[in-house]
Amino acid sequence: MALAVAAKKALADAVRISLDLYKVMVPVIIAVKILKELDLIAYLAVPLGPLMELAGLPADMGLVWATAILTNIYGGILVYVALPPGPDPLSVAQVTVLSTMILIAHNLPVEGRITQKCGVGFWGQTALRMGGALLCGLLMHRFFAAAGMLTEPARAIFTAAPAQASLVGWALGEAKSLIMIFGVILALIVLMRVLARFRVTDLLERVLAPVLGLMGIGPKAASITVIGLVMGLAYGGGLIMMEVQGGRLSRRDVFSSLSLMSLSHALIEDTLLMTLIGASMQGTFFGRLLFSMLVVAVLSRLVGPRLSAPGSVAGRLF
Repeated sequence: MALAVAAKKALADAVRISLDLYKVMVPVIIAVKILKELDLIAYLAVPLGPLMELAGLPADMGLVWATAILTNIYGGILVYVALPPGPDPLSVAQVTVLSTMILIAHNLPVEGRITQKCGVGFWGQTALRMGGALLCGLLMHRFFAAAGMLTEPARAIFTAAPAQASLVGWALGEAKSLIMIFGVILALIVLMRVLARFRVTDLLERVLAPVLGLMGIGPKAASITVIGLVMGLAYGGGLIMMEVQGGRLSRRDVFSSLSLMSLSHALIEDTLLMTLIGASMQGTFFGRLLFSMLVVAVLSRLVGPRLSAPGSVAGRLF
């Protein structure tokens, strides 16, 4: 009987969280589809060209990043493999820089709205991810150039299935993704409650507390933050949303946890994906994670104490 009640509550929580996410995601997905069909994404690539050159990349890589910013990682990759080759092939270092920038800042309209729904500022998180991607790309470019690392030509082996040309095919694909999100959220809620029942969550919090504490993330947000880092921002954000609605997390915990997840999420899956276009797995993984941890550690000390101050700029922006 108790098991049936627990299962019913987990299902109800998963439905509620998924519906909250869908209310955010569906309108943005439709808006981005319209922009893509009208070929307006290319206009965003124009101002990104000079910024790409600062990171040691050709200006036309701005179109790749612009596509990823407004759509997702797969969209960026498809544009990358479709671009005609330039006179000089990109090196592994260049593709690693490009990949890291994409992984830090992609799908901003959807993921920014998810973080906003959790209680942080949309524009503050967008600026954090865009600025973080540029700064990380610049630092990695300088490091690789100074060390003479990864200078060999990159080899792309990505073979993606062709995108659905019809509107119905696109809609069915998006519907499948939304259904998958519900299934994963339900599984994560059940997993979190099983771990809590057997006190595994308490152990994780104690183990991770010293590291996450340096980034202003309290023990109550530790396990959720790890889920976001490994699984992705939609899943971690969904669980954060549940905790926020229950009043169990401080605003500083929410800000620091979501900022870390925004800069580094789906660490394994997305990192492996970028190796298919020739990026260095070690460079992309450690470059993004270490940069993200350092940035959040600094931000949590600069911004965190001001988040609850009445009328503060930090409180309004972040």
